[in-house]
Amino acid sequence: MKTLIVYDSVFGNTEQIALAIGDALGFKENVVTLRVSEIKPEHLTELGLLIVGSPTQGGRPTPAIQDFLDKIAKPTIRGINVAAFDTRFSTKLVKIFGYAAARIADSLKKNGGTLLGSPEGFFVTGKEGPLKEGELERAANWAKVIVKGKM
Repeated sequence: MKTLIVYDSVFGNTEQIALAIGDALGFKENVVTLRVSEIKPEHLTELGLLIVGSPTQGGRPTPAIQDFLDKIAKPTIRGINVAAFDTRFSTKLVKIFGYAAARIADSLKKNGGTLLGSPEGFFVTGKEGPLKEGELERAANWAKVIVKGKM
């Protein structure tokens, strides 16, 4: 099954998570991990799984990820398995704004994707990071759980 992991990263933390997810699934053929700016229409053909991740900025994904999600045509991901993740840090403002992963998941579902599991967040120690200890391992484990029985 062709798997595409699309991410954006500002300080490198989300990229590290995306690569850890890709590495965890790397034993399967056809796993590609790309920054959102590298995506071409042909990357979105014949997908079995699309995973999208972004840092949380004001409760939302980055503008580049939002633009990507806005431009995905419904037929492109209708019936495709999808999953969403973000990087985040704890703050009191979360109760007001939330996190990016839920918004990504909602957009993917709205466009016809079949959500595999709950959106996941991976924690950084501050606005610019670094990732909290153990988050790369947690990302790899999350990816394996998401695809269990789907590949």
